Amino acid sequence: MGGHLGTGVALELQGKPGVELMGIDIDPPRRFLRNTEFHRVQPADRRTITKLLRDFDPHAILHLGVYEPHARSNPSASHERSIDVTTAVLDAAADCPSLESIVARSGLEVYGRHRGSPLCPDETAEIRPTTRFGQTLADVEELCRDFERRHDIPVALIRFAPIVGPHIPSPIGRYLRLPIVPVGILPDAPFSLLHTDDVPLFVLAALEHRASGPFNAVGTDAVTGSQAVRMGGKVPFPVVGPGWIVSRAITGVLGSPLPEHGLELLTRGRTGDPRRAREVLGVSAEYSTIDVIKDLHEWAPVAYLEPNRVVA
Repeated sequence: MGGHLGTGVALELQGKPGVELMGIDIDPPRRFLRNTEFHRVQPADRRTITKLLRDFDPHAILHLGVYEPHARSNPSASHERSIDVTTAVLDAAADCPSLESIVARSGLEVYGRHRGSPLCPDETAEIRPTTRFGQTLADVEELCRDFERRHDIPVALIRFAPIVGPHIPSPIGRYLRLPIVPVGILPDAPFSLLHTDDVPLFVLAALEHRASGPFNAVGTDAVTGSQAVRMGGKVPFPVVGPGWIVSRAITGVLGSPLPEHGLELLTRGRTGDPRRAREVLGVSAEYSTIDVIKDLHEWAPVAYLEPNRVVA
């Protein structure tokens, strides 16, 4: 609940009649939440997580505690935290008698980008991650599927496209806002994004339908890296092969590290077929990928004001 996504979902739920909310995270929520119980807990603190969930006895669990590398955690910590909190939540969920459903975060990265693999996979495509973040998401999904098999409680797995928007710590969002942006040239493959404001639409639709199984959550349209950069008036810098080693080192020093799944997105593309979410959940992204890029670039940078000088 402390991250941007969890806070956004909580804001949508807090005003609904009869809804009681309890959230956990390593950081407090980004906004003031009414009628909401929050606990600051480390992902590895299974004892505390278990006690909190058992005492609250939820009807539904919205598990958004998956940490993207270079978003809120470094790559090694992001994997450990994601698996730790998923394991703790599912272990506790098994002892919650009122539990009816779970909605969990995943991503298009689970499909991987092997040579010859579909650029726009649907949910029947094989799970073959080719990055560490993709493997983390695949591991989270397997834990959730195992829970569903053992306890006969539906678990919806929302495979989000890369989530981008103003104020969200998105690695690809930070990267595309650089004044000069290294992009792929051979090939410059298309990718799709999802606006952060669309995340609650898919999560709450899956909750309402007590849905089970995977659902792609993808904005319509697709852009290439060079197109996304030019839309913001930035300068694309074509890179190929070993040049990415130098480029990633430089952008990391500039405060915009590019994780391997971000590199894969720029060089191999990434999108997904959203039809199952539309047909089963009755929901589609309100922002297209082009809208996401425009909103990202229109977000004004922070303007620092000089303090007034005190004159004696």
